[in-house]
Amino acid sequence: MATTVAPEVNGTINGRANAGKTLRGRVPRSAHGTWEAPADRADPVTLIEASSLGRIPELIPIRYGRMALSPFSFYRGAANLMAADLASTPSTGLRVQLCGDCHLMNFGGFATPERSLIFDINDFDETLPGPWEWDVKRLAASLVLAARHLRLRPANAATAVFAATSAYRLHMADYAAMPILDVWYSRLELDTLATILGRAALRKSGAVKAPAHASDHVAARLTDVVEGHRRIVENPPLIFHAAPEEYLDLEVAGLLQRYRESLPDHLRVLLDRYRFLDAAYKVVGVGSVGTRCAVVLLAADERNSLVLQLKEARRSVLEPFVDASVYTNQGRRVVVGQHLMQAASDMFLGWTRDDAGHEYYFRQLRDWKTAVSVDDMGGADLASYAGYCGWALSRAHARTGDPAAIAGYIGRGDQFDRAILAFSNAYADQTERDYTDFMKAIDSGRLPCEKQELPVTAKP
Repeated sequence: MATTVAPEVNGTINGRANAGKTLRGRVPRSAHGTWEAPADRADPVTLIEASSLGRIPELIPIRYGRMALSPFSFYRGAANLMAADLASTPSTGLRVQLCGDCHLMNFGGFATPERSLIFDINDFDETLPGPWEWDVKRLAASLVLAARHLRLRPANAATAVFAATSAYRLHMADYAAMPILDVWYSRLELDTLATILGRAALRKSGAVKAPAHASDHVAARLTDVVEGHRRIVENPPLIFHAAPEEYLDLEVAGLLQRYRESLPDHLRVLLDRYRFLDAAYKVVGVGSVGTRCAVVLLAADERNSLVLQLKEARRSVLEPFVDASVYTNQGRRVVVGQHLMQAASDMFLGWTRDDAGHEYYFRQLRDWKTAVSVDDMGGADLASYAGYCGWALSRAHARTGDPAAIAGYIGRGDQFDRAILAFSNAYADQTERDYTDFMKAIDSGRLPCEKQELPVTAKP
């Protein structure tokens, strides 16, 4: 199987850095500061409708309802719009494994298999190899939109963007000087984030209560005993069991056996300790609403439960604009991308496919996963958090790209940072215009919408 990213790491560090610096002649750093919608730009509402094709029809109004809450929520659910727009922006040609949906809500804390708490990117549904600039731009624009959502001053938004881009720049230079193995061993401890934001902010958001998100605790909160059997508690329309004629339990039981084959031998032994008890559909996030997602309850005995999430993996929104994935199963694409970008990943990550051709990946549900509440942030907190996100992104990109070439291109000054700030402000304006068109489509009845309430919290 071919690798997903093949960075050029031959030659000296200085030679690769100089090669990156040379790229400025073809793509000046200032070129990243412009955004102007192309004359042939597709209608944003049409693209949103296209992204709903193949989703569960009954859940699409919930998706639109969540996107309708604010321009920032709209941005979270419209990754395909920005993917198309980013494809029209300048690129250095340096590739990394991209997150593909790199906004500030897709970062968070979680436990490693060794039960250490770390901070990292936590969403990889759109991951593919591509230009490193795309993740940086999507993160930066999300910071401006979040600041506007919080009614912070433009200066606060600018400080947050500079915090993210300068952290990306400075840490990329550090990674360029490190041995490759040290880059792969590096991780961001959650305690460092606690030091930056303060434990009070993390406690308010629940991020210091990670053990309560362990699998047994999750099972206790999500389930109840019904007629002598432990079952997932319904909370329609967000958690619900399938109609009997859909045979969801039988389907999931079969998928578990296929998923088992994607695990290494030692984890198959662990998985085999558990038996299937129940499965229910679960609506998650914003961009994922309407895709086939389920909660799966397993148990070894009355004291040992395991809660897995089964999530549909569709083609990445980036695929029309970069090379298609080398993996024929989109679930495998997600799993491999996650392993490539994260410092440590859930050991239950695996993939499968059903008889209808839908592709999925499995992972643990909320295994010590933590989230920071953006709604509780002021300008200083947002900037601190943004810097941590920029650091995590640079570490992820340095694993699969050439950090020396990227660092050489960016340079030591803030010219690139200023360009990304200009872009992020212009693209936030574009998102607000697209959001206006989206709301008009809802008001006209073109798009079905079910009102939602969704706090601005990085998802666990």
